[in-house]
Amino acid sequence: MSDFVIITDSSADLPADLVRKLDVQVLPLGFVMEGKTYHDYPDHRDMDPRIFYDRLRKGELATTNAVNVAQYTEALEPLLQAGRDVLILAFSSGLSTTYNSSRIAVEDLRERYPQRKLYTVDTLCASLGQGLLVWYAARQRDLGCSIEEVRDWVEDHKLNLCHQFTVDDLHFLKRGGRISAATAVVGSMLHIKPVLHVDNEGRLVNIDKARGRQASLKALVDQMAQTAIDPGSLTVFISHGDCLEDAQTVADMVRKRFGVEEIVINYVGPVIGAHSGPGTVALFYMGTER
Repeated sequence: MSDFVIITDSSADLPADLVRKLDVQVLPLGFVMEGKTYHDYPDHRDMDPRIFYDRLRKGELATTNAVNVAQYTEALEPLLQAGRDVLILAFSSGLSTTYNSSRIAVEDLRERYPQRKLYTVDTLCASLGQGLLVWYAARQRDLGCSIEEVRDWVEDHKLNLCHQFTVDDLHFLKRGGRISAATAVVGSMLHIKPVLHVDNEGRLVNIDKARGRQASLKALVDQMAQTAIDPGSLTVFISHGDCLEDAQTVADMVRKRFGVEEIVINYVGPVIGAHSGPGTVALFYMGTER
């Protein structure tokens, strides 16, 4: 057993089986629909993602809640009391207050448990980009790296974790203030699909546009061709907003174009999905720069 625990949050969108395999802990963010609060667990015990996206398609709105200080304290304190050290890899501060909550909890708990090592990292990542960074961190831990070495590796490499997104319904970006109402209407009429990424500040920004769905999926892979480091040897993660066939199309492109063998596919969780909508597809890999 390693001498420290890696904790992340459900914005990492890691599937439950991979959470168990990596031996990491995941704290759930919350989301609210029709006045009821749900928690985003990796095993989807509160709501199946297919139901979540069906409700969005029917016009329901979802709002999201960050992991708060009390949740972090409740999760961390038993580990510290048991003599374990903890490394937190938190959802991007550019998209959520989750990291700030972890920082406050860590500062308080360090005073109460000065003999323990307790660190938190702002991953500046989202969805399975965050999940892929956690995957790399767990691999470093399993190779025998110390908690400080894993923390430093994550800090040194997090801006090499590339996030490429496209969305199918522009009106969800309009609701979130990412694009104007006029852009959403005109773009929908012309079948314009934006290509977005998570920048170095951990924010979701528009970088390109494509005419039609298939062109937008290809654009994700074209972006990978420009920045991927030794793409044939990479592990690639792909997430989707209840459009598995499109995610598999991107996976097939990646395999054919780069010879990638290891690909993990999972849903875009409700925290990102509430703002990007059904039909979102995202591609994540290690590159020279974001």
